[in-house]
Amino acid sequence: MGNLRIRLACGPYDRMRPLWEGAVRPDGVDLQFIPVPSPPEVFARMYKHREFDAAEMGLTFYLILVARGEAPFTAIPVFPSRMFRHGFIFVHRRAGIRDPRELEGKRIGVPEYRQTAAVWIRGMLQHEYGVNPAKVRWVEGGLETPRRSDELSILPGNDISVEVLNERASLNDLLLRGELDGFLGARVPSCFGRSPDIQRLFPDYRAAERAYYEKTRLFPIMHTLVIRNDLLRDEPWVAQSLYQACCRAKALCWQELQFTGAARVMLPWLIADLEEARAVLGEDPWPYGVEANRHALEAVAGYLVEQGLAPRPVAVDELFPPGMAESYY
Repeated sequence: MGNLRIRLACGPYDRMRPLWEGAVRPDGVDLQFIPVPSPPEVFARMYKHREFDAAEMGLTFYLILVARGEAPFTAIPVFPSRMFRHGFIFVHRRAGIRDPRELEGKRIGVPEYRQTAAVWIRGMLQHEYGVNPAKVRWVEGGLETPRRSDELSILPGNDISVEVLNERASLNDLLLRGELDGFLGARVPSCFGRSPDIQRLFPDYRAAERAYYEKTRLFPIMHTLVIRNDLLRDEPWVAQSLYQACCRAKALCWQELQFTGAARVMLPWLIADLEEARAVLGEDPWPYGVEANRHALEAVAGYLVEQGLAPRPVAVDELFPPGMAESYY
């Protein structure tokens, strides 16, 4: 018998590139890597149409589906996207917001209330700065263009206020006109840098993010990889094969990034950034596996309950196939 053919859709990240280019091959698998630059597109195509065998998926969307007993796929402990988020909170100068607590009572835009970046930001604001999300007036809508709500949009089930714009306006335009007091999410609004009225809540966000990590040991996970349940029922070994291959790909990427003869990416201070990352986060600053990420996964599962998005906190061991062996590449 030949290898099993599997279609994997994911962003064209450096840690996934060895899989895309074929430098790393999963055991027993002929992998077709489909690079899709837009994460929401991957999520929608996987959830709505089951278009791929495996795909990148928003972490909180997956956790909500598991909490509801509605997940049509199962994750492996691979996390292709992680990002600190202090630098993604913007305020309008006229709103007079200088301290995180002053977000309470204000009208704050968010692309999707259940968006992973937004969940992490609200969790950070609540637990580190005492901001009560229920005291913020949330406005959900498209960032740069108006958008329609669809089945991937999940609103909170408690008394949290969320106004849905639908096709009325974009969050960027409302923020620019001062009709929103602030915005938070996964992307930088285009009005930032073009208007002096739009400012970051944390101007020195890199220092704030480092201090946050040193205090909490949380490096926020944005996305995971999921495999269709029907495939796992027939071929359960695929989970371990893909997991091990992703670990090998990440290790190869990390090794190549540290080559000092020439910069692998167009960052002038790449070597200094790598040295800082090792000093703060350790020798593996982007860990895969269950145990290395249990703390972060438990934190975000708790945030989903606090923010009215999940009916119960999901246990970490519910998220992955049983018996996943850890890898140490």
